[in-house]
Amino acid sequence: DQRNYFQKRSDNKLIYRYYATLCFVFCVDSSENELGILDLIQVFVETLDMCFENVCELNLIFHADKVHTILAEMVMRGVVLETNVNEMVTQIDAQNNALEKSVP
Repeated sequence: DQRNYFQKRSDNKLIYRYYATLCFVFCVDSSENELGILDLIQVFVETLDMCFENVCELNLIFHADKVHTILAEMVMRGVVLETNVNEMVTQIDAQNNALEKSVP
């Protein structure tokens, strides 16, 4: 059951989408396109799924740093940088490999 919601509050909007037991919420300014943000949430979840092999609550809790890195690859200073799931996974894997090589 996929549900999408839009909720306006003053100058901001809450846009959220459920995936099974997970709920992803983005707070955006009132000028943002709701469908564009829903698409961004979809890409974010697909990327998480590929990085964590079927993402669950525990992945989000115990690997919050990786989740933030994935989101930072997608959005910087309010601008969407990347929406290609495969490209993002490649970048994340490259960062992880570089990090593993730098740690003795």
